[in-house]
Amino acid sequence: MNLDQHIDEAISPITGALSDVIFFSVTIAGLDVPVIAFWLITAGFIFSLYFRFPNIRHFGLALRIVRGQYTRADEPGDLTHFQALSAALSGTVGVGNIAGVAVAISIGGPGAMFWMILAGLLGMTTKMVECTLGVAYRRINADGTVSGGPMHYIHKGLAERGFAKLGPFLATLFAVFGIGASITLFQVNQAFTQFSEATGVQNGLAFGIIIAFAVGFVIIAGVRVIGVVAQALVPLMAFLYLAAGFIILCLHVEQVPAAFVSIFVGAFAPEGVSGGVIGATIIGLQRAVYSNEAGIGSAAIAHSAVKTREPSSEGLVALLEPFIDTIVVSTMTALIVIVTGAYKIQGLSGIEITSAAYASVFPWFPNILAVAVILFAYTTMLTWSYYSVKCWTYLAGESYWTDLGYKLVYCLLLSTGAVVSMKAALEFADAMFFAMAIPNVIALYILGPRVKREIEGYVARIKSGEIRRVEDVTGNAD
Repeated sequence: MNLDQHIDEAISPITGALSDVIFFSVTIAGLDVPVIAFWLITAGFIFSLYFRFPNIRHFGLALRIVRGQYTRADEPGDLTHFQALSAALSGTVGVGNIAGVAVAISIGGPGAMFWMILAGLLGMTTKMVECTLGVAYRRINADGTVSGGPMHYIHKGLAERGFAKLGPFLATLFAVFGIGASITLFQVNQAFTQFSEATGVQNGLAFGIIIAFAVGFVIIAGVRVIGVVAQALVPLMAFLYLAAGFIILCLHVEQVPAAFVSIFVGAFAPEGVSGGVIGATIIGLQRAVYSNEAGIGSAAIAHSAVKTREPSSEGLVALLEPFIDTIVVSTMTALIVIVTGAYKIQGLSGIEITSAAYASVFPWFPNILAVAVILFAYTTMLTWSYYSVKCWTYLAGESYWTDLGYKLVYCLLLSTGAVVSMKAALEFADAMFFAMAIPNVIALYILGPRVKREIEGYVARIKSGEIRRVEDVTGNAD
C-alpha cells in the first residue's frame, strides 16, 4: 500500500461522515437530490424576486461599469473591474463548462441545458448580492492591499444586525470550509491526465513541481499579478474555445434551430431520461450549481479587491459572471455536443464527449482542448489559492510571514497532485466547497435589505447624474 492509499484510508471515515451531512439527499422521481443544490437554487429565486430581476434591468449598466466608465484613477483597491471579473471567472470557467455540460446532457438529455440556463439567470442575482457585500465590508490593510469576502461580511454584517455571537461563529466556519475547499489537487491531476494523453509524458512528479512553481510565482507576487494573469488568460481561453465552437455551429447551421428546439422541448417532455421532466430539471440545476458557484461565496473574495468606492458597482459587475460562465460558455458546449450528436456516442463520458464533438470537425482539436484544460486548471488554481490565503489570514491574522508561509505550504501540496489519487481528500474538498454555502446564504438573507438600499441608491445617483461617466479607454468622453 503506497502513501496516498494510506492517507485515503485514514481520512475516508471522516470524509464519508461529512459528505453524508453536506450532501444529504431526498429521492424525487427515483433520483437522489442533494438538498444543498436546492438551498442554492432557492436563494437565487428569492433574491431575483426581491431585487426585481436586476440581471435583466441592470445588465447594460453592468457592461458599462466593467468597461471602466464609472471608475476613477484614485479609487481604492487592487484590481480593475475587468480584472476582478476575470479573476473570479478563472475560478469558475473551466472543466465544469467543458465536461460538466456534456455529462448533464448525456444523462438528462438536451432539456437539462434549459434548466442550467435558468439556474444561471437566477444565480446572477445571488452573485450580485454576495459581491456587493464583499466590497461593502472589506478591509483595506496598512500596506494598501485588500482583504474581503464572506468571512468579513458575515462577521461584521451580522454583528451590526444584532447577531454578535452568530456572526463570528459563521464567519469562522466559512473560513475553515474555504480552506478545505481550496485543495485543488484534482485540477493538477486532470491537467496532467490531459497533458499525458496529448504528449505521452508520464512523469507526474515533474509536472506537479512545474505547476507548483508556476502557481507559486504568481500567488507570492500577490492578487494584482493574479488579476493581470487572469485578465490575459481567461479572455484568450474563452475566445479560442468559443471561436472553434462557432465554426462548428456554422458548419452545422441547419441543425442549430433544431438543437434549440430540443433544449426547450426536452426540458418539459424529455424522452428516455431517468425521472422524466423532473429528472432533466434536477440534473440541469445540479450541474449549474457546480458550474457557476453562485451562493458559495468564493467569488466575493476576488471581487472584494476591486478598485471602487461603490460596493454596488462591483455587485452589478459580478452578475455578469454566471451569464458568461453558464449562459455563454456552457450553452456553446451544449449546442456543439447536440448538433454533432456526440452525447449519443456510447462509451464516452465527461470531457471525452466534448472532445469527440470538436474532433468531428477538427481532428487535431483534442490537443488544443488539452492545452485549454491545463490553462483552465492553472487559472483555477491561482484564484482558489488566493481564496484559501484570505480564509487563512482571516483566521491567523494578517502578516507577511503568515501569508508567505501558507502560500509555500499550499504550493508544496500542489506538487503532489499529479502523482497521488487520494480519492477521500478530493471528496473532502468537494464537501467543503458546498459547505461554504450554508453560512454564506444565511448571511445573504439577513443582509439582503442592506444590499437593496446600496443597489437602488447607486442606480438612482447614476440616473440623476450625481455619478457621471469618466472618459473611456479611447480618451473620449461618453
